[in-house]
Amino acid sequence: MSLPAWEFDTPIVMLIFNRPDTTSLVFDAVRRLRPRQLFLVADGPRAGREGEAERCREARAIVTEVDWQCEVYTDFASANLGCMRRVSSGVDWVFGQVDEAIILEDDCLPHPTFFPFCRELLDRYRHEPRVAQIAGVNFQFGHNRTGDSYYFSRYNHVWGWATWKRAWLMNDNEMVHWPACRESGMLNGFLADRKQAAYWSKVLDLVAAGAIDSWACRWTLSCWRHGLLTVIPAVNLVSNIGFGPGATHTPVANRYAAMPVEPMPFPLRHPAALEPFTAADRYTLKTQYREYPLIPRVLAALRIQWRKLWGRE
Repeated sequence: MSLPAWEFDTPIVMLIFNRPDTTSLVFDAVRRLRPRQLFLVADGPRAGREGEAERCREARAIVTEVDWQCEVYTDFASANLGCMRRVSSGVDWVFGQVDEAIILEDDCLPHPTFFPFCRELLDRYRHEPRVAQIAGVNFQFGHNRTGDSYYFSRYNHVWGWATWKRAWLMNDNEMVHWPACRESGMLNGFLADRKQAAYWSKVLDLVAAGAIDSWACRWTLSCWRHGLLTVIPAVNLVSNIGFGPGATHTPVANRYAAMPVEPMPFPLRHPAALEPFTAADRYTLKTQYREYPLIPRVLAALRIQWRKLWGRE
């Protein structure tokens, strides 16, 4: 779906760090869109990491080369805040200035139709309190197809996403409410599956303890605490091109690495009911969240091995 120059007025947010290669590709997608407002959030280099300060500078230089009519806002950290703290504080900063935005990390490469898809649904569900966000990825691999352009899910994937200030204000980034949620059995009610609830309870305990440095899990818990749902497109609109040794959370490629994208057909076909697509959520659970505590332990072990291999310990 083509867009005339200067038309795209939904704010775009780019979250960057130390990867000029992937940053350049994602920024090219944003440049072709020519948004009127661009918010740039960058983390600072870590102490003692050889060459990282230069890579951070290169990434920042790429995204500030704006050659179209655009209001550019920057929030560049001078020191390293870490993934969780930098993303959450950056999104806080964005929603201190605007009411809605489309958000891309530096390794999430969107199909061009991702942007008008998000824009239309940001408008459609702007005042719908049951919807937390719009996601860009579809991890169904051809399963659970519907005749609609998207479905609703309990899982709020964030490899390319959009949301509103009214939803983000519910984010409990410090997980203040987690102990009470855990003790009350809240997850059993919302997830409607004791295995899901047990899996996520253990993961969230690790997140709260700092063993998993994740802003996304904190955002997920916040959405669940308020019973919110996420829009998932019927086709995959975003490809994560950042798998590899330079990645924070995805050091080893798997089936989710560099997934192909497809165009979203317009006009959009909207679901008749605002309720989760149970079959799709069950597939997500089966394929992504099935082996706690193996998955977090394996990822942690792999991160340690890669850091040793590349001299980053």
